[in-house]
Amino acid sequence: MFSIYYQLLLSTGFWGGLVPENAFNATSLERLLKAGVLGLKSFMCPSGINDFPMTNSSHIKEGLHALAKFKRPLLVHAEVQQELGGELETMNGADNARSYSTYLKTRPSSWEQAAVRELLTVTKDTRNGGPAEGAHLHIVHLADARSSLELIKEAKVSGDSVTVETCPHYLAFSAEEIPDGDTRFKCAPPIRDAENKEKLWKALMDGDIDMLSSDHSPTVPELKLFNDGDFLRAWGGISSLQFVLPVTWSYGLKYGISLNQLASWWSEKPAKLAGQDLKGAIAVGYHADIVVWEPEVEIELDDNHPIYIKHPKISAYMGSKLSGKVLATFVQGNLVFKEGKHAPAACGATILAT
Repeated sequence: MFSIYYQLLLSTGFWGGLVPENAFNATSLERLLKAGVLGLKSFMCPSGINDFPMTNSSHIKEGLHALAKFKRPLLVHAEVQQELGGELETMNGADNARSYSTYLKTRPSSWEQAAVRELLTVTKDTRNGGPAEGAHLHIVHLADARSSLELIKEAKVSGDSVTVETCPHYLAFSAEEIPDGDTRFKCAPPIRDAENKEKLWKALMDGDIDMLSSDHSPTVPELKLFNDGDFLRAWGGISSLQFVLPVTWSYGLKYGISLNQLASWWSEKPAKLAGQDLKGAIAVGYHADIVVWEPEVEIELDDNHPIYIKHPKISAYMGSKLSGKVLATFVQGNLVFKEGKHAPAACGATILAT
């Protein structure tokens, strides 16, 4: 009960899981959608959680058809496992598991490309006049800025109802910079090379990537295997939620980002994806979900800076110097955070799709 109370300091919506067990059961999916979930989510590779098994294009096609009459999106983690071929020696211990390059070899960009190709065999159903018109497919946390992104761009031109996001860690870090054994940087898809990072930024600035999300992964330190530094066995995910605003701003200054772009990537477009017509803008009649910040003020993420995530040391951003200090946050006009202090009572609401 405490966790629910704490979470609802913010307005909170829920996504339903699309899994093999319910994919071909329209009644089961409709129950979720009628209960008010914002849409569905699925993985095309093992999620790491046994209760959330992976789906294939057949399951996803059924999910899109169920979503069509509700006009809600399907979020997909787009990686499909492929045989590693000559890279199998990595898995046999020939390479050092403490090296990030070893982990990168085990999850190449071809996995993302294969998933996107498979997805695009069913997203044509979402076109105007198609059998799943009204449904929408959203590809979460894209890392590959090469073939995967080109395929998505082509699908958009063809009229498929498709969007894509990336995450701040793919825009801030590159594989070449990750120290041996520093499993804070392990995530899936993996952080790729510096050239790929530059292509992601260009795609974001050009509008080919629609929005950003944190893909926040709040695990416990023990699962990150800090003592071993084993990238192959450590839990994946970047702990980031508190830092995404200053991270995007700080790294984006090099590319000339504007405050309007920042608001579009983090607020306007995610609100539209989730069907939240009264969120994502500062306008008469909209919910007053507002952050007050000083973009010029530098902050250092160290033990002297207030950190509110549960396990600060697992975050890859610790030790960074960033621009942008959050002073206050309002949720539907209610002050929930100001200068290091949080609201004493919950004032968020459960967000239900209608």
